[in-house]
Amino acid sequence: MNAELIAVGSELLMGQIANTDAQYITSRLSSLGVNVHYHTVVGDNRSRLTDALKIAFSRCECVILTGGLGPTYDDMTKETVASFFNLPLSYDQRALNELTEYFKKRNRIMTESNKKQALLPDDSVVLYNEYGTAPGCIIEKNGKIAAMLPGPPREMRPMFDKYLCPYFKEKTDLVVYSEYLHLFGIGEADAEAKISHLTKSENPTVAPYVSIGEMVLRISASAATEKEAALLTGKMKNEIYSVLGEWIYAEGRSSTLPSTVLKLLTDKKLTFAAAESCTGGMVSSAITDLPGSSEVFLYGAVTYANSAKMSALSVSAETLKKHGAVSEETAIEMARGARLAAKCDIGVSTTGIAGPGGGTPEKPVGTVYIAISTKKGDRALKLFLPGDRARVRKTAVLNVYDLIRRTILSGNY
Repeated sequence: MNAELIAVGSELLMGQIANTDAQYITSRLSSLGVNVHYHTVVGDNRSRLTDALKIAFSRCECVILTGGLGPTYDDMTKETVASFFNLPLSYDQRALNELTEYFKKRNRIMTESNKKQALLPDDSVVLYNEYGTAPGCIIEKNGKIAAMLPGPPREMRPMFDKYLCPYFKEKTDLVVYSEYLHLFGIGEADAEAKISHLTKSENPTVAPYVSIGEMVLRISASAATEKEAALLTGKMKNEIYSVLGEWIYAEGRSSTLPSTVLKLLTDKKLTFAAAESCTGGMVSSAITDLPGSSEVFLYGAVTYANSAKMSALSVSAETLKKHGAVSEETAIEMARGARLAAKCDIGVSTTGIAGPGGGTPEKPVGTVYIAISTKKGDRALKLFLPGDRARVRKTAVLNVYDLIRRTILSGNY
């Protein structure tokens, strides 16, 4: 089954709020075997919504609409969709009773405009709202399906999960199963070139998603059962590992480099500390955002000034004078100083030029040194990171966690 999402609301077009409903619905439909081919956003205008419905139903059999089910004059989704299908609107008694009870409990007067939310297209399947006042509904007519859901995510999501998930499960014969591989240290173009022979597959499919500094490969397969689909994705996953295994740091939808490193440190019963200059505490923040970090993270020092590097981390004045704050030598002394000050297993550091100013021909903006110190020795990496200040800093943090990960996996701690 192919579907299109239509989000209704002028506030979406004006950029006042983000369309998080579309992201949630699309991810859920994918696992149900429903293919979403288009996302459309329409303002609160009846004629434009009618045009959007005509276009949507010309290219798919199912349209899911979010928003425009409220009590105000510009909430016109139900009325427009009902007119599109030539269906009258009638009061649903249960919805009306629930609305009446809702206002009674809050000692508020229910106006005629509030009652309008209980008006629903005849012959529709009503989706009752347990978290708000606007019920949704499903219309099936002439081989087409229109499902209407409220716009607020806290109302839409439970309604979708309770009603539309089982509804679509009955409508589709296939199960879609997906796995996610997280990669760091390889560019999108390079990764795709290495697995181009695999990305041509139609079942399972391999789709790359790129964010700052890293990428995710989603492997999805469809089959009659989840077990069969999982076997297909598993085979493809093994083939990708044989080519890109060096850069794959985790599996799972919500994995991150810091969470992966946290698990490694916890499993190995290792502790670490961070000394930061250009990242200004972001390395420390990335780990302390995670539950359980207190077991592995002991110490964080933001040492912007050279005097702080010397007093907090025992970086020598001679090193700073001879090599500068942004150097391999300083990065190593910072990492070692953090490890010794915290009396932990691993010390890491960052020092660099995040921009927009401060660069020189020898050390341009984006020059960053990161270092790691363990009982087995010290190591520094020189990085040239593109982008603005925020991107340089975030990418530096990811490189630090990848360096920790690789050091633990190699046993050099």
